[in-house]
Amino acid sequence: MDDGLLIGLTVPLLGTVVGAATVFFVSDRMHLRLQKALMGFAAGVMVAASVWSLLIPSMEMTDSDGIFRVVPATVGFLLGIVFLLGLDHFTPHQHVDSDTSEGPRSNLSKTSKLVMAVTIHNIPEGMAVGVALAGALEGNAFISFAAALTLSLGIAIQNFPEGAIVSMPLRAAGNSRRRAFALGALSGVVEPIAAIITILLTSIITPILPYLLAFAAGAMLYVVVEELIPETQQGEHSNIGTIGFAIGFALMMFLDVALG
Repeated sequence: MDDGLLIGLTVPLLGTVVGAATVFFVSDRMHLRLQKALMGFAAGVMVAASVWSLLIPSMEMTDSDGIFRVVPATVGFLLGIVFLLGLDHFTPHQHVDSDTSEGPRSNLSKTSKLVMAVTIHNIPEGMAVGVALAGALEGNAFISFAAALTLSLGIAIQNFPEGAIVSMPLRAAGNSRRRAFALGALSGVVEPIAAIITILLTSIITPILPYLLAFAAGAMLYVVVEELIPETQQGEHSNIGTIGFAIGFALMMFLDVALG
């Protein structure tokens, strides 16, 4: 179990690191079609993971019947949205395809703001892995350890394109390949940290596990709706982003059902 826990915590980070390493092997700029396909793929994985790995288990483990069965999932989901909305509002950051900073004014460099944007997005992914692992460790009947590891694998798969999407624009902005890789990989460190914190909190407040599962789902879906999908649909080649979304969604759905 300890080895499995270590794997579950580190695999998502490995996905980011490997994705960031692509900066050593490809040109300095990512082709627009590829970028949209990767963003769409990441969005599809996150949506499927939110539904099958988080929201459905949240409702299944609720003791109440009828309409009250969905209350924890609804409340947790909305709180997750509000949490990410707050992070977006109070954290200075800047997205890859934007020349405008978001959040409060700061003296941070554009590079730092790009890394902060991805770091914000990685927090809910770490929380999702952490709450799933915590449920499995507590022996919850609705979250098996295999299901938690499947979620971890799914997050790692979608972290690969995210790592590349971070490191390559950093390289194009004038950073060395090593610096671009280091910053891209560093953006994923927040995931195991968020997962560990979530595990520690959940072990203390196990009764609200359904709320925490839905909270992670809400936070992840905020990222999808606020950032990933709009970026895939702007400008040319929006259909490439849609195809990427479909492939990511289908893959994560298959993994969750087949392995979880």
